[in-house]
Amino acid sequence: MKRVLCATYEGIEAKVVQVESTLTKGLPSFSVVGMASASINEAKERVKSALLSNEFIFPPKRITINLAPSDLKKEGSQFDLSIALLIALDTLKEDLSEWFVFGELGLDGAIKENLQLYALLLSLSNQKIIKKAVVPYESLEKLSNIPNVDFYGVKTLDEAIELLKNSANAQPNAVYKRIDYPNISVENTEYYFVENYPEDFLDVKGQEVAKRAALISAAGFHNLLLEGSPGCGKSMIAQRLRYILPPLSGDEILEIAKLDVLEAVEPQFVPLRTFRAPHHSSTTASIFGGGSHKAKIGEVGLAHRGILFFDELPHFSKVVLEALREPLQDNKIRISRVNSKVEYPSDFLFVAAMNPCPCGNLLHAHRECRCSELDIMRYKNRLSDPFLDRIDLCVVMQQVAPEDTPSISSQQMHAKVVEVLKIIKKRGQKSFTAKLSDAEVEQFCVLSAEAKAVLDMAVHKFALSFRSIKKIQKVARTIADLRAGDVIEKSDVLEALSYRRR
Repeated sequence: MKRVLCATYEGIEAKVVQVESTLTKGLPSFSVVGMASASINEAKERVKSALLSNEFIFPPKRITINLAPSDLKKEGSQFDLSIALLIALDTLKEDLSEWFVFGELGLDGAIKENLQLYALLLSLSNQKIIKKAVVPYESLEKLSNIPNVDFYGVKTLDEAIELLKNSANAQPNAVYKRIDYPNISVENTEYYFVENYPEDFLDVKGQEVAKRAALISAAGFHNLLLEGSPGCGKSMIAQRLRYILPPLSGDEILEIAKLDVLEAVEPQFVPLRTFRAPHHSSTTASIFGGGSHKAKIGEVGLAHRGILFFDELPHFSKVVLEALREPLQDNKIRISRVNSKVEYPSDFLFVAAMNPCPCGNLLHAHRECRCSELDIMRYKNRLSDPFLDRIDLCVVMQQVAPEDTPSISSQQMHAKVVEVLKIIKKRGQKSFTAKLSDAEVEQFCVLSAEAKAVLDMAVHKFALSFRSIKKIQKVARTIADLRAGDVIEKSDVLEALSYRRR
């Protein structure tokens, strides 16, 4: 029996599959067992044609390919090359059980690229269970971004056969590519960013409070809700927020590229955080993931490490808004189906925009609001208190005035965010301030005596929940970091309180 290794998806993570083969006496046949999908069973014809095109003579034996573990459903064309090599090298004495082999075969024996390979191999690398792999030569450009793995690129089935026949002397032909972008080094970790701002905060005139809230949101990854009349700049600020978010580590860049692959998009390996903006008519399954047979990733999972933007927030269905509470609190989304139960990370910055009333003119100085009190009440009641309690910063934006002027550029705001990143990492924080646990809040969010007195007064006066108290402390910590303060002062707490929803 011969054995090589391959992998398939279980949720968004890779699961190792042992590909085993036996050629035994009996009526000539070719079968694949082990919960193989239709795409793998179709591989038999591709493998036969590829081997015959390379002048391989099938022995008159019963060929059985087993994909273990047998209780895991396998799918994908990446198993083609593994199956073909096991048949072609059946008489080889060398042990191949440590080799991972991936590749889709053409009928002529050419090895084709598969977009899903990057996500599979990155997941295996993160789990530290892969050291060397045979892959399509065309995939080397992308795969060379993955560290600590030796990749052996092959163009044809013949090359792959020769490679494993001389596996002891084989040399990897992919060189690890370092990320070529501006970076800063903090606590022995490199963080990368883009010095290009195609959408600049200089385009936003006035709205100083909203821009200040956007800066605090970006620096600490605090959830942000912008409320105001149509055309006051809510969506402009949300779209520009992406470009001032904190720099990304190398692992985070690879993680975002993996999500691109899962969405069937070519990965770019650019240190720019994702921006997901689903329409308010989107279904629950499209936002959170799911499906009748397989739990696929949704917008919440694809927004991991980036921004999830809900424009026209109250127009989203009540089911979607209430279901969003768990990922906002836990930074993960769990999907349970009869056939699969998966968990996706969802550590994102939630940004939302809404009008003050259904017609949008409630706060306008010159236009008349056409909504009745009942209409406004129904509109506001679509957002429950438990949902709003998970939003750190709520800003009512001002009406646009002719004399409004730009005040700060995205480059200046990004520089401040980078400085805050340096501060929190040197302080020992592993996550952004908004994502601190309760124990970490006590450790890092130290209040002065005056600040504590103000917070205690606010707790009694506004009947703040335990979650609200912690969020105020976190926002105050970020405000203190923006002025490079070690301790949270009274002014920091007062500003943090000003962003709580009335």
